[in-house]
Amino acid sequence: MSGLGNVADRLRRNATRTPDKPAVVLCRGPGRAGRLRSSAMTFAELERDSDAAARGFADLGVGRGTKTLVMLRPSFPFFSCFFALFKIGAVPVLIDPGMGARRLLECVRTVEPAALVGIPLAHAARTFFPGYFPKLAMRVTLGRRWFWGGARWETFRRFVPEPFPIAAGGSDLAAILFTTGSTGPAKGVEYSHAALDRQVEIIAGLLGVGDGDVDAATFPGFSLFSVALGMTAVVPDLDPTRPGSVHPPNIEAAVNEMKCTFSFGSPALWKRVSAHAAENGIRLPTLRKVAMAGAPVPPAAHQRLLGGVLPPDGETFTPYGATECMPVSSIGGAEILRETAERTAEGKGVCVGRPVSGLRAEIVPIVDGPIAAWDDRAMLGPGEMGEIVVKAAHASRRYHGDPEADRLAKIADGDRFWHRMGDVGYKDDAGRLWFCGRKAHRVETASGTLFTICCEAVFNQHPVVARSALVGVPASGGFRLPVIVVEPARPLAAGEEDSLRSELLALGAANPVTAAVGDILFHPAFPVDIRHNAKIRREDLAVWAVGRLAGSDGSPRVK
Repeated sequence: MSGLGNVADRLRRNATRTPDKPAVVLCRGPGRAGRLRSSAMTFAELERDSDAAARGFADLGVGRGTKTLVMLRPSFPFFSCFFALFKIGAVPVLIDPGMGARRLLECVRTVEPAALVGIPLAHAARTFFPGYFPKLAMRVTLGRRWFWGGARWETFRRFVPEPFPIAAGGSDLAAILFTTGSTGPAKGVEYSHAALDRQVEIIAGLLGVGDGDVDAATFPGFSLFSVALGMTAVVPDLDPTRPGSVHPPNIEAAVNEMKCTFSFGSPALWKRVSAHAAENGIRLPTLRKVAMAGAPVPPAAHQRLLGGVLPPDGETFTPYGATECMPVSSIGGAEILRETAERTAEGKGVCVGRPVSGLRAEIVPIVDGPIAAWDDRAMLGPGEMGEIVVKAAHASRRYHGDPEADRLAKIADGDRFWHRMGDVGYKDDAGRLWFCGRKAHRVETASGTLFTICCEAVFNQHPVVARSALVGVPASGGFRLPVIVVEPARPLAAGEEDSLRSELLALGAANPVTAAVGDILFHPAFPVDIRHNAKIRREDLAVWAVGRLAGSDGSPRVK
């Protein structure tokens, strides 16, 4: 399988073609005179270091198919480690550390890694909770190794002149990437080498990026693709687990001093950075393309970026997809502002663009249980609401060790399959996809079904609403009462809640999409997903809302 669709082949070609070009730049600063402090690793250095790491792993017993839990912060070892494991044919396992210790350990238990590469805190967790690591035999520590055994990253690598032979590719298992678990338990998504390599090709074509670009790498996973494409990945000074709390000057300085031309990041990050830049007259003149993904992007973020923060020829994009299949579709910010933002504000959902090349996206009736086999006759037409399903070569075929999740998410179609996105939406007459919310978050009421993204957009128009969330509280007959939870844009004055609630209920009553909403609650800070800090954890808000609405007899209070 060697050389067949392994992204490590791309690094090797880049190192041969542009050996002295920086592959990764780490920013730490600002330093003297307010300028960034930075350090760089060239493509030749990254290729050589990942070869040495691959030999070190092999000496430890890590080989083809070895599941290896990687718990490293963005750093030179982060990049070397992943490319080394790809070369060996080992299977890196990536889990978001921000999901909390207990949930993270449950993910580890399901995958049963045989090796761990991590910072000291990760090894401490393994030492204190050994029951979650029953098959762990090989350990590498980046940093100080305390009372546990194993190798140290700083010394285990073995440098020799010859390139390390790339041992896997094609249909071989390449990686296990865990979902955030924002709508249920996190699941390990299996990716083959061919699927990952195809993903790289699609991203390059969709966003028009390549070896002439410099990436402001705010999302660690995507930065691996950037390096594979020959881009320089500039890693700003930020906490990747908290993109919504980023310090905007760190991003602005990295972009401007390193002359970044492209960035992929969370909507929460770019909402914050674009607002700071617009308010302070800061320009990012080299940044021609910004892609934002992980949750719906407020039109105001596109407006700020395209209205002067980016250069006149700058573009914004909102790719749509999921860990199981990314990207599915994409749309540009100019098209959103020109054609779809007004419909979004009216409650028609968020347009996520046309399907990418080579991918087929369809709408089927909403079903909560499994769908055993594909039937073309079930497909819905333009404007009909249903579940989004996709068929693509870069979609993950299965979850790791979870056949029940496969049964619920995959639809057999001969020797191919469809992936059920778990999202509801529809197609318009132009063939564009419209996203209306997660299937699990829809609210079934006595008068019909309400969808989160459609309803929330109506209330988000109010200037005192930072964001809103539709939740359902139990009602008779198995139905739910729809409630809107609001995160105010500013602290509310004493007595202001009642008047604002009345205004919002009137706003909702004026739109048929939200006329059934019966109450408004106010929450100081929404719980959000760990990866993008942008997806609202509506399950948590629903539990909170039930408690707030319960009357003295336990029945819900509805205005």
